[in-house]
Amino acid sequence: MSSFQRGGDFSGQQQQQVPILVLKEGTTETKGKQAQRNNITAAKLIAELVKSALGPRGMDKMLVSPVGDVTITDDGATILKEVEIEHPAAKMMVEVAKSVDNEVGDGTTSAVVLAGALIDKAEELISKQVHPTVIVDGYQSAAEKAIEILREAAIDTGDDPASNKEWLYKVARTSMLSKLVSGESEQMAKLAVDAVVAAAEKLGGQYKLDADNIKVEKKAGGSLHDTRLVKGLVLDKEVVHGGMPKRIENAKIVLLNAPLEIEKTEMSAEIRISDPQQMQKFLEEEDRMLKSMVDKIKVAGANVVLCQKGIDDTAQHYLAKEGILAVRRVKESDVTKLARATGARIVTNIEDLTSDDLGNAELVEERKVETDKWVFIEGCKNPRSVSILVRGGSQRVVDEAERSVHDAIMAVKDVIEYPHVVAGGGAPEAFVSAKIRDWANSMSGRSQMAIQKFADAIETIPLVLAENAGMNPLDTQVELRSKISGKEIKYGIDVLGAKVADISRLNIYEPLAVKEQVINAATEAASMILRIDEVIAASKPKQSSSEPKSPQYGGGFDEQ
Repeated sequence: MSSFQRGGDFSGQQQQQVPILVLKEGTTETKGKQAQRNNITAAKLIAELVKSALGPRGMDKMLVSPVGDVTITDDGATILKEVEIEHPAAKMMVEVAKSVDNEVGDGTTSAVVLAGALIDKAEELISKQVHPTVIVDGYQSAAEKAIEILREAAIDTGDDPASNKEWLYKVARTSMLSKLVSGESEQMAKLAVDAVVAAAEKLGGQYKLDADNIKVEKKAGGSLHDTRLVKGLVLDKEVVHGGMPKRIENAKIVLLNAPLEIEKTEMSAEIRISDPQQMQKFLEEEDRMLKSMVDKIKVAGANVVLCQKGIDDTAQHYLAKEGILAVRRVKESDVTKLARATGARIVTNIEDLTSDDLGNAELVEERKVETDKWVFIEGCKNPRSVSILVRGGSQRVVDEAERSVHDAIMAVKDVIEYPHVVAGGGAPEAFVSAKIRDWANSMSGRSQMAIQKFADAIETIPLVLAENAGMNPLDTQVELRSKISGKEIKYGIDVLGAKVADISRLNIYEPLAVKEQVINAATEAASMILRIDEVIAASKPKQSSSEPKSPQYGGGFDEQ
């Protein structure tokens, strides 16, 4: 049926009203209060999901994938990445966690909890007939003021990472205290700081770090205490030939992006041999070509070959004969890191190889790690690329330890690139909440209500920390508010002692960059969700009868 049908004139004599179809058949539409309620409920449920994982006393989640893989973590970004989320508003909350994780690497759980709290407080105002646009404007003003307050109160750690290692160590340790590895946080934090300081570079008067230059390798076995920093690289490969040396000191390294093999022709070709001697000559010529390649490497003075492509069996034999250690099929990313670490130039044509292309390392050695053999390149001349080898009692522990090391590295990176820190333990949020509440009193109109609700929402962070530590949230709130005064960020939640305390004395500090990103990301996500007043969901492709039906987008989560 066409959208418009002629049914006579439009003089009112028309007996039957003809429907006008604008949306495709099967599209669902949810409007006004119902749409807002659904989105708000979905966003709050996501915040509720990660709330109990916040802080050193946060609980872990066990996530089981459809194929049975188990992940145990309290990292907000990992939880939300692994859980399959259906509702579009809930997916927006997941994007908050991802953006915070990509930008600053830590504070993902805080960002989602804060976004959920902002939406929860906004719901109270919406029920009092305050327009969502007024709430969004108030929230954005409050977020700008919050960042201004934090910047005024933040501590400047100084530009040089080598001289402010103590601050970096405090930040790394704070990041790890809320993870599974908290028992080994002191040792792990030192490793993270040493790795970042080694790999950081000064560009245009400012220090920068490419986190890709710190390779984190993990292997179950041993304990977390066996985790160590390698000033060079760890390759999860073994030496290609049993006759090669397994340990070379004062290594001269060649990095090859070309195969040590006889190249095959691009099109299919055949050689007709009518005489056994011709066959012999053919094989001898292949041998000679491979030997000349190995001779080139020998003449250049190399005693270690790390090849991105394959190495022919015959070439392996000649390399072993010359006492050269070789590894094949090295990943491209590892070859790039090795070039930075050893000072070698990546060679794409073996004919061009000279002694100037070689890199240096004090030691190249094959070692047994658990049941595998790995090659360690250590003591590099200028290790702008380093590795951390994470060990642990089981695969689950190692996986979580790797995530913790990543968060610590990112937290230290934040301080190197933006050298300001604030006390942790919910102290900045409690401080900002008090200051914004005072500031709201100077405002007028309905936006004042939104600003006060922002202050209440940001106070949720210390209260959730207290709740996870087994403290009474109401008593904590009263005590916290009574102690906050002056211009210093001091009082927060001593989670391990389960009391309100001066956090600066406990040496718990967090990067200012993380706090700013958390406030910005949470405010933007909450604002976006609050502005939506209609959800138009296209019909899904028809499912076979054997597949379970998923809930409609407009209707939120089904309650069982």
